[in-house]
Amino acid sequence: MVAIRRRRVAEADTAENATGAAAAAAQARTNRRALRATKAQMQKAAVKLVGYLVGAYLILKLIPGLEQALSTLEHVTWRWVVLALALETVSEMGFTLSWTAIVDPEGVLSGDGRDKRMDTHVAWAQLGGGTLVPGGSLGGVGVGAWMLHRFGMPNKLVAERQFNLSFLNTGVDALALIVFGLALAIGVFSGARNLNLTLLPACVAAIGVTAATLIARRESVARRRRRDIKHPKVAAAITTLADAVDDTQRLLFHRGAGSKAVLGALAYLGFDVLVLWSAFLAIGTHPTPSFAVVLMAYIIGALGGSLPLPAGLGSIGGMVGMLILYGVPHEAAVAAVVMYQAVGMLVPLVGGGVAYMFVRRTLADTASPDRADPSGSEEPSAGPVARASGGGNPFPEA
Repeated sequence: MVAIRRRRVAEADTAENATGAAAAAAQARTNRRALRATKAQMQKAAVKLVGYLVGAYLILKLIPGLEQALSTLEHVTWRWVVLALALETVSEMGFTLSWTAIVDPEGVLSGDGRDKRMDTHVAWAQLGGGTLVPGGSLGGVGVGAWMLHRFGMPNKLVAERQFNLSFLNTGVDALALIVFGLALAIGVFSGARNLNLTLLPACVAAIGVTAATLIARRESVARRRRRDIKHPKVAAAITTLADAVDDTQRLLFHRGAGSKAVLGALAYLGFDVLVLWSAFLAIGTHPTPSFAVVLMAYIIGALGGSLPLPAGLGSIGGMVGMLILYGVPHEAAVAAVVMYQAVGMLVPLVGGGVAYMFVRRTLADTASPDRADPSGSEEPSAGPVARASGGGNPFPEA
């Protein structure tokens, strides 16, 4: 009897210890999740803080030249303003051309009796959203993704095609840096001869393009061999990059949607740079910086637009700073960029606002995609886009 009681006591102690260990393990998991969530919140707060500090610094640096810049802009005639607005409109039309070729190549958004230009309306609305949401083009991507989701396009497909569009625009920027950077370095174009401002950016862009291509090829080989995935998040990022490289290569050799996408991306960059270059002509800058110099300063300085700052303040500071490094006078750089930014916000804001009215009216007549899917899928119930989209390629296979 004593042995039985001892055994029961031991079993009870063991069960209690097991329960305590399970509770401790559960508490540890909860603590780890809480720490990860807190870390993520702190990182977001840190990014916002850095953004605000950069914004404050840029404002303090730009204010001394704003008065002179505004006085310079008072002498700009209406013909220059009209020309800048026209150039910016053509640039945004280039974006919509690429957008429709990559994001909605099947033309599903314009189907089911909707407006035949609904895909263009959504693209313009995405441009308008980018002027209002901090983060520049990244904010616009979020606005466009929200609208596409409302139309029923699966989230994965939205992410793939929006990334392909951004990757194409980034690739065009990189190739422009390579071509114009090398041309400036060897003296084909007039402008800066400093290798740190010409050859170095070209080399960095070339390394980036080469690295992306090599990663894509290696990922294709690894995918065929079906290697075990040790780091799922890294593997997913590499796979996304490889898919974007493959899709971009298809675009370059596709006569239909590919030609439209590439042509649109070239127009989007080229005419936008022309707006900034024409701003120097409008304010009477002597000597006027060459188009090549303006393009280099534009692309490198526009990286500041990724900062979470409103009204494109990051791009303004980045472009002004780069123009000054390339030898443009401080007052002229501030005045030209302010004029460029005003035009660059007005055109997509007005065009995007008008387009959004058409999109909103259509969405109001469309059943909400947020209702539960009878199949149990987490995706919204299959709308017309979801039914017609069969994959992540930016155009139907030839």
